[in-house]
Amino acid sequence: MGTPFSFDRQEQDVPKASKARRRTRRDTGLWAAWRWFKRKLMRGVAAVFLVIVAWVAIYAVVPVPTTPYILSERARIGDIARDWVPIEDISIHLQRAVVAAEDANFCLHWGIDMAAIREVIEEGATRGASTISQQTVKNAFLWHGRSWIRKAIEAAITPIVEIIWSKRRILEVYLNVAEFGEGVFGAEAAARHHFGVAAADLSPRQAALLAAVLPDPQDRSASRPSAWVSDRATSIADGAATIAADGRDGCFARGT
Repeated sequence: MGTPFSFDRQEQDVPKASKARRRTRRDTGLWAAWRWFKRKLMRGVAAVFLVIVAWVAIYAVVPVPTTPYILSERARIGDIARDWVPIEDISIHLQRAVVAAEDANFCLHWGIDMAAIREVIEEGATRGASTISQQTVKNAFLWHGRSWIRKAIEAAITPIVEIIWSKRRILEVYLNVAEFGEGVFGAEAAARHHFGVAAADLSPRQAALLAAVLPDPQDRSASRPSAWVSDRATSIADGAATIAADGRDGCFARGT
């Protein structure tokens, strides 16, 4: 005798098959949506990357017209002083002083000084480890303020800048966008504001005083230095002489 056919079992199997088909369609739909999102995301990332590379490439040959921070300061205080000059018109004393003060190994690293970072970590992170290359990226392309997002973007753009720009160009841009006093940007405006001379005519002492105010230009003065700033400038001048003697200025000092 054959096994009796069960309509109950058949009725139970139909909903199960239907649910399986719906689940398969749902899974397929989710996978398709994820693939669409991933494709759009990758295209967006590629577009942003190309824009950044193009922006960096333009600034490799064109004077930086302004920066996000300069715009924000102009809006805050109403007016700023800034005159772009080529690096040939900036005293070699200031070039060396800034490197000695901010990044003595500027000519030796690829934009991020891992040795300096390790040293800061060992010291308990009591000071910064940003290189001149990183500071240039921050000053020229990004905003100021402590932010892990900004630091991440800065770390991503810095190698691009190092690949496209020469070290001499990095220092040139830095010296033209750095703040040397409230509303005073760039070496030329700083030299005239603090000492009444052109950037090309700065003495070693004047250059060291300008470099000494860089970490905190709105609370320090090169023309009216505190005892601390004066002592710091003396130390910077010694450091500038050292990098000139040992050749660590070789990537930017030409024929000097």
